[in-house]
Amino acid sequence: MDEQIRQIAERLKGLRDALELSTEEVAADCGLTVGEYETLESGEQDLSVSTLQKIAHRYGITLDELMFGEEPKMNYYFLTRKETGISVERVKAYKYELLASGFKDRIADPFIVTIEPKPADTPLFFNMHPGQEFHLVMEGRLFVNIDGKELVLEPGDSLYFDSGKPHGLKALDGKPVKFLAMIMQ
Repeated sequence: MDEQIRQIAERLKGLRDALELSTEEVAADCGLTVGEYETLESGEQDLSVSTLQKIAHRYGITLDELMFGEEPKMNYYFLTRKETGISVERVKAYKYELLASGFKDRIADPFIVTIEPKPADTPLFFNMHPGQEFHLVMEGRLFVNIDGKELVLEPGDSLYFDSGKPHGLKALDGKPVKFLAMIMQ
């Protein structure tokens, strides 16, 4: 098991224990099945940032605390220098670099996301969660499917969408794609 995923899973369990909630209660509160939640807490499943964000919002903690175990401290501004954001690789193909980890009470979570290419026959993973997302492609080409609508974004292209619709992403041309993602709930 990846060490970062294991640590997040431990924080999930610690949060549930601290709030004295059952797995059934947390799963119901977050729109997950008990089995889905239990695999998140065990660290055996890929942890979607949107699912972690949903859990964090539901229980009044920051995404940073859940993902990285750190509490934001700044409430006026927070500067992140190039390539110094707190990062996590959910799986080998996705790397998230959080750009506002130290800012308290933020209304959006900005990330630099890098997606590594996968074999062409790899099925697209779809995600959906309340809120909206904004993506601005910086490098590479990004394939996006939003509820059946297929789009290809080139460097400089941006996309704003309802993240409550099923959406899936992948890198094109056998090369990594890097983009700015803003997730707002």
